[in-house]
Amino acid sequence: MSLVEIAPPEYDVVLAIAHATPRNFTGKPVYARAGCYLHPAAAEKLKLAIAIARPFGLKLKIFDAFRPSEAHLVLWRARPDPNFLADPRKGSPHSRGVAVDLTLVDGAGRALDMGTGFDAFTPLSHHGVTDGVGVEAQRNRLVLLGIMTSAGWDFYRNEWWHYQLFNAREYPLLSDKDLPKPMMK
Repeated sequence: MSLVEIAPPEYDVVLAIAHATPRNFTGKPVYARAGCYLHPAAAEKLKLAIAIARPFGLKLKIFDAFRPSEAHLVLWRARPDPNFLADPRKGSPHSRGVAVDLTLVDGAGRALDMGTGFDAFTPLSHHGVTDGVGVEAQRNRLVLLGIMTSAGWDFYRNEWWHYQLFNAREYPLLSDKDLPKPMMK
């Protein structure tokens, strides 16, 4: 099965693949090479989300998409928290190529306020939180939720940034060797 590379200009998105940099919760790069890939079914739904966001002057900024199973294990070892990471024995929707972590940016490329950063492992990251999350951030989260669910994505209640296909577990787990060019070291 071939994953689809998500990159401009075919996909009008901003890429900021967090796990290819030290700006993630491990404090070091997990990927040796930044890459953004999705299963073809997820890539089609991403195209629809991009089209829905465009008339509002918004773009999607992607932090993570396909995550090789090897990378997911690295993340789990750094933070084995089942509230925010799938147990690698069960497999993550990311490692199936059917999940994406993202936010919204305006026409100037500025990220909208979402109340927390990406991968903030706190209850403030949950959808529907009102205490401790400002009204503007709540509104922006709802806009992202509306865009993504209108495009056919499901959401994970603990992470405002995480969206996946509804039937994620039906897709096979994939590893770094399934990519045309590896992302891992």
